[in-house]
Amino acid sequence: MNVNHFEPKKTGLLFFDILNGYVPAPEPGKQRVLKPWIQNAVRLSKAGRAAGLPVFFAKGNHRPDNATTALLLTDTNNSLTPWPQGEVSKPKMHVTAGDKSSDPLAELEPSPDDYYIVKYRWSSFYQTYLDLALRSRGIDTLIVSGGSTDVGVASTLYAGRDMDYNMIVVSDACGTSHNQRAHDILMELVFPRMARVRTTDQVIEMIEEAKVS
Repeated sequence: MNVNHFEPKKTGLLFFDILNGYVPAPEPGKQRVLKPWIQNAVRLSKAGRAAGLPVFFAKGNHRPDNATTALLLTDTNNSLTPWPQGEVSKPKMHVTAGDKSSDPLAELEPSPDDYYIVKYRWSSFYQTYLDLALRSRGIDTLIVSGGSTDVGVASTLYAGRDMDYNMIVVSDACGTSHNQRAHDILMELVFPRMARVRTTDQVIEMIEEAKVS
């Protein structure tokens, strides 16, 4: 086994929460402006699809009445702001079942052949059919791109590692809206113990080498 290689037939490509609800819609008549990490995810999608890698979209899909979210006691809200007077409230979700907010970005070229993993918590594995879908195809390696790094991406990597999957996290195809320092610390000091941390260019090179071999 070599850390710089993977078997295409045993590898899947997972995009985590790269959805319309999290990315501003373009102005009429204009193209959508994507953050650099999402542009890298688009590059990754094109390279993976060209190599025949199966694509998985992990997507939040919450009820409009917020009934699928939990009210938990935490020190801060999702923006790391302490609760006023310590009173906790449910966050308003950016993605809602039944509308386009929970659809993957069109730039990622979602198709009927892709897998759509509906989730209600941070991890892509928690009470979803992702594990079943991967094992039914003989997949033991998962390339992960998405956001937020310090929320669902981290939770998915921990879960995948505990289920004995080989995880590859694409550092510059992941992003956070919370704190860049958290992203950097995870990529530098935490994820290397449970996954292979690679850039988009490095993963695309691995994909191209796998196609040749």
